[in-house]
Amino acid sequence: MISKKVSGIKPSLTLEITAKAKKMKASGISVIGFGAGEPDFNTPDYIINAAKHALDIGFTKYTPASGMQELKVAVCDKFKKDNGLDYQPSDIVISSGAKSSLYHAICALVDDGDEVILPSPYWLTYPELIGLAGGKTVFIETKAENGFKITAEELEKAITPKTKCFILNSPNNPTGAVYSEEEIKSLAKVVEKHGLYVISDEIYEKLVYGGAKHYSIASCSEYLKEHTVIVNGMSKTYSMTGWRIGYIAAPAAIAKAVSSMQSHTTSNACSIAQYASVEALKSPESEAFVCNMQKVFDDRRKYMMHRLSDISGVKFTEPQGAFYIFVDVSSVYGKSYEGQVIDGSLAFADAALKKGVAVVPGAAFGNDGCIRLSYATSMDDIREGLNRLEAFIKEVK
Repeated sequence: MISKKVSGIKPSLTLEITAKAKKMKASGISVIGFGAGEPDFNTPDYIINAAKHALDIGFTKYTPASGMQELKVAVCDKFKKDNGLDYQPSDIVISSGAKSSLYHAICALVDDGDEVILPSPYWLTYPELIGLAGGKTVFIETKAENGFKITAEELEKAITPKTKCFILNSPNNPTGAVYSEEEIKSLAKVVEKHGLYVISDEIYEKLVYGGAKHYSIASCSEYLKEHTVIVNGMSKTYSMTGWRIGYIAAPAAIAKAVSSMQSHTTSNACSIAQYASVEALKSPESEAFVCNMQKVFDDRRKYMMHRLSDISGVKFTEPQGAFYIFVDVSSVYGKSYEGQVIDGSLAFADAALKKGVAVVPGAAFGNDGCIRLSYATSMDDIREGLNRLEAFIKEVK
């Protein structure tokens, strides 16, 4: 028999749409996909060359479970430079991707029955990891008119004697919301007042637009620094999704607990990918790469907003970060396309595939009224995909 914890994991709501899109492409049918959760840039050559050098010098053995020292030092330097935070290498744990970092951090903090507050819409993995750790997710529904961000008052109302921690994801997947410094500080006051912990997912921190700035909640006070686990990684900033390097910065006791757990689950992250990550964090070429990628994404973001503004029946809130737009398509619910009733985001996504466009249903993120569109794809595909989406919506009766 499958254990209760594992059998309770919900399969990804996007798998069916993804499988259908792949099947259509394999049979020669043109499908434009807006589901990408990774940059469409290749990993820069200077990072690739560092990995090659690691192979050439035989850097192919185990590293310490918490990561190679040089990488942990480079991560500390990154936090000092980008976030004004002072960490020691003993506060850093390198993991096999940020998802692994999240899982180990949640397990280190959450006991059976503990409540974890999570704003909705949310990245679909958070509730599953909380459940695996034995915790209970307490959702706070955000509003489009507030930019899909929770307020300090809403956070306060959600807290009970069982609340252990609060998960904050800014910039946000799927909405692109970015909390301002003032908004972060107001949330931090509530966290400190009630003695909570924070898991702050900052994986998209470099991808912000329109004057928005990333601000880490760990910067708010010494209490917040000592009660926050920052989760970050190499995947989005340096287009290194397949390299699987994530990391946490945490109080030494939490970092030690995560390292101990990791030593029995994944052991160390790939030595070659760690070696290359040092180059990514330290190379003077990285700033130009990240700036260029951010500009390209911003141009696509602006174009998508312009085109979506011209499509009747859709609404959206301007995203300030990541590479997604969360689009409200609920105005077509109850109508039909080729005999199929559109009764939610899953049905919308399924029907849109018939028009050759693949979108991610918002139900996967806790908001069934919306779909998620990624602009981590070429401008040509964005143009054609939006043309197909507009044509599809017009044909829904």
